[in-house]
Amino acid sequence: MKSQSTIRVLPSVCALDCPDACALNIQVDAGKVVGLTGDPKHPITRGFACVKTARYPERQEQSDRLLHPMRRTGRKGEGKFEQVTWETALDEISERLKTILKTYGGQSVLPYHYAGTMGVIQGDTPSTFFRALGALELDQTICATTGGSAWEANYGPNKIGTDPEDLVHSRYIVLWGINVLRSNSHLAPILKEARKRGAKILHIDPYRNETSRFADEHWQIRVGTDAALALAIGREILAQGWEDRSYLESFATGIEEYRKACEPWTLERAARFCDVPLESLRAMVAQYATSRSSFIKIGYGMTRNEGGGNACRAVTLLPALIGAWKHLGGGSVISTSGAFQLNRHQITGLARRKPDARHVNMNCLASELLGEPQGIHALFVYNSNPAAVAPDSARVRQGLSRASLLTVVLEHFQTDTADYADYLLPATTFLEHPDVYTSYGHYYLQYADAVVAPRGQSKPNRWVFQELARRLGIDVPELHWGTDALIDRMLDSPNPWLEGIDREKLQKERSVKLTLPEPFRPYAQGSHHPDKKIRFVPPPEQIEFQEELNQEYPLRLISPPGAVVVNTTMGNVPSIIKLAGSEPTLLIHPEDAADCQIADGQAIQVTSRYGSIQRKAVVTEDAKRGVVISVGQWWPKLSPDKKSLNDLTSERLTDLGGGSTFGNVAVRVSAANAFTPVQSPV
Repeated sequence: MKSQSTIRVLPSVCALDCPDACALNIQVDAGKVVGLTGDPKHPITRGFACVKTARYPERQEQSDRLLHPMRRTGRKGEGKFEQVTWETALDEISERLKTILKTYGGQSVLPYHYAGTMGVIQGDTPSTFFRALGALELDQTICATTGGSAWEANYGPNKIGTDPEDLVHSRYIVLWGINVLRSNSHLAPILKEARKRGAKILHIDPYRNETSRFADEHWQIRVGTDAALALAIGREILAQGWEDRSYLESFATGIEEYRKACEPWTLERAARFCDVPLESLRAMVAQYATSRSSFIKIGYGMTRNEGGGNACRAVTLLPALIGAWKHLGGGSVISTSGAFQLNRHQITGLARRKPDARHVNMNCLASELLGEPQGIHALFVYNSNPAAVAPDSARVRQGLSRASLLTVVLEHFQTDTADYADYLLPATTFLEHPDVYTSYGHYYLQYADAVVAPRGQSKPNRWVFQELARRLGIDVPELHWGTDALIDRMLDSPNPWLEGIDREKLQKERSVKLTLPEPFRPYAQGSHHPDKKIRFVPPPEQIEFQEELNQEYPLRLISPPGAVVVNTTMGNVPSIIKLAGSEPTLLIHPEDAADCQIADGQAIQVTSRYGSIQRKAVVTEDAKRGVVISVGQWWPKLSPDKKSLNDLTSERLTDLGGGSTFGNVAVRVSAANAFTPVQSPV
């Protein structure tokens, strides 16, 4: 057994897609990561790591980690590769890319990437390479754009919200469409302190989960009716005269149009329509409107349906209606990301972006790859796993199978997407390279060095694109800047909240809070629109889904984060798989299970208009009647039928921001193989 004295403890920052952006202490022994804890000194992390990040050392040292560049030898999708040198891989990729660029131009090249790392350097700066090529512009719409677009429609650009550290002053807290204990877990100690000081906590979510049991009250709302509920709350506030008239006169526009939009939504009608208890709703409005420091935490999950943008707008106008922004601990938040405003113009290649570049919505990858004429001839995938996470997965896989498509994947493991690669390149993890981290859940800017050397021949994303640029003869000086130069440039920003933060301070202190005004009351003096007015117009409305339930597809499918499986990043970690029950499941209400003749633990077929998959049934009242719930996103290849949950989803987009509609799907459930699976449309 190793002596404890041989273990070094080194600081880092969690790079996983999560609002908490935790400061970590990494235990390293003989060049290997052997343990991980949260930094007890960090005001948000408070000494603990979530169940997923706590197992990152296992992922870091897994035996199936990609360690060498690989070249495909079998058919696309077969996952057969041979090891090659970096020189061979990069030379061959660059030669094929030269031919594609000469024949079809830069607009035939698509970079596909998202939040596999939240680091600015390895996540965002590779875009410089593609903008220098004149490649297609990827619109990163799969997760947050609907909520972000809704927020900014109300409050203007650069979305911010209540500082989580101020929530101890809140007196009425609504957690709306978010399982805080799993997907924002470091908020929980702050909520506990607020409750000790007298706050009441209400959870609104169709899925009864850990946060529902933590809260003082839970409403199991009908999926997609959030806008109606918020409009009814607004109507009652106005009817009772609980609105902050002085604040609205100074900082709002369109209040009369909003009043008219609220008018049809009485509490009685909303209670029936949303399936929430009427008397509880009536009491909630009174408490929320009169508690002064009232706060609403919004989850992105409630925005991932056809009416998600309107729903988010309706909910996030409520704190403005009662003037909650004026009070410490009052207000709302969906993201704090707009507070950082780093200078990304040059380091991400925005200065090189072609004004006529065509934009590709990442939710529409299947149609882009299969479109006629086939305009995409080269696909570079990094920080993402589209064969699993992109909508309409069967058609995505079909597109990835095209013989004419050059596909290059930068990865840690051989994911489902990697199986379709022509070249599979081993990438460093966040523990193996330095990076800078913002957050969408707090106001700390953070820096982390590498704590271990790269395993095998793994290379940072940025290095790969530097080498390709050199081989292609592209002169992109900023792509070759070192870490220090990149940090200096990103901190060279007019943002007053970065004042006093330079590279030396950031690298020394590791975690530095933005220089926010004190006290920090965002939107207390109006919005970020030029006229400072919060937009109540056009008034939000309740949108009915075009994808309707019917006799053939009577159930609504939603897919919130699971207790241990959230997305595919940690989806192949053995201990995570074991904790999650070793196979993907579908939660179904007992009455729906009886209607479908389904028993607990039974293998079932889940079928939508777009595809069909197999899962194991979990019969539970945690699922609302009429709703089935798939928690977490499993790797397709680790699922019983080798299919993705997104075989069931479509490319249908939300009402604002062109976002995904993962919470929109109408399905039927039956015993496995009782129905012939439908064929995905082409």
